Amino acid sequence: MGSMWWLIIIALAMGLAGLAAFLWSLRNGQYDDLDGAAERVLLEEDPDVTGEDRQETRQSPPLRSALADGGEGGTARRKRLR
Repeated sequence: MGSMWWLIIIALAMGLAGLAAFLWSLRNGQYDDLDGAAERVLLEEDPDVTGEDRQETRQSPPLRSALADGGEGGTARRKRLR
């Protein structure tokens, strides 16, 4: 029976902590602009970048060296995939 009181006290403390966090977020303006985040998704990130520049930045990263593949130039991995 004694452990039940501890559980009730802990549950009430966690509830009060959650309520305090919610009230803090209200006072600091966390819920002032709810539509802004949804609209920012639709906006283009950098309007100064042209299509050619965008393609250059999307190139794949450089290939790993042959030594990283065990000195076999990637053939060890190809053998494992077959």
